[in-house]
Amino acid sequence: MSTTTRNRLESRYAGITLEGHPHALSAWFIVALRAVMGGMMLFAGLGKFAFVSGEPFDAGGFLVHGVDPVSPVSGLYAAMAGNAMLLEVINVVVPVTQVLIGVALIVGAFVRLAALGGAIQMSAFYLGGWEGQWLALFDSTLIYAVVFLAIAAFGAGRILGLDRYIERIEVGGQALVERFPKLRYVLS
Repeated sequence: MSTTTRNRLESRYAGITLEGHPHALSAWFIVALRAVMGGMMLFAGLGKFAFVSGEPFDAGGFLVHGVDPVSPVSGLYAAMAGNAMLLEVINVVVPVTQVLIGVALIVGAFVRLAALGGAIQMSAFYLGGWEGQWLALFDSTLIYAVVFLAIAAFGAGRILGLDRYIERIEVGGQALVERFPKLRYVLS
């Protein structure tokens, strides 16, 4: 294995330039990070299914009792828990999306979309769990949200993942992302 390749990170945004030279093994750690976060989401989602846990998932407990009254979303989450139909939708959407996010990250397909979904879920959990204390600002769910965004930013699906191949699928004689450029936002 060669570690002599010189990698480069560079970004120019709002008049600020960032540059760096990551280690050649960085790509392997990005794949590992994608797989670990994918596994975390997959097993979190699977654990919410009755056939695995023995009882059906109910978000009502978190929405009513798990949200601190000082949380900026406490009223919204209480209203969501008070709507039986919406609560049933949440009870299905949360575990299903967690499983889909996990599988997508593990196989490296539609990683940007999956990572964005993971970041949104973690942000929702973060806001629900925030107790208003400044020392609790950097909760693990906030860190997970940032990790998901980093996975998306690194184009982690192109590194030992299916996104590399999905982008190249030919449609009408053109690569998929050339024919449909907006798919670049979904694929990494």
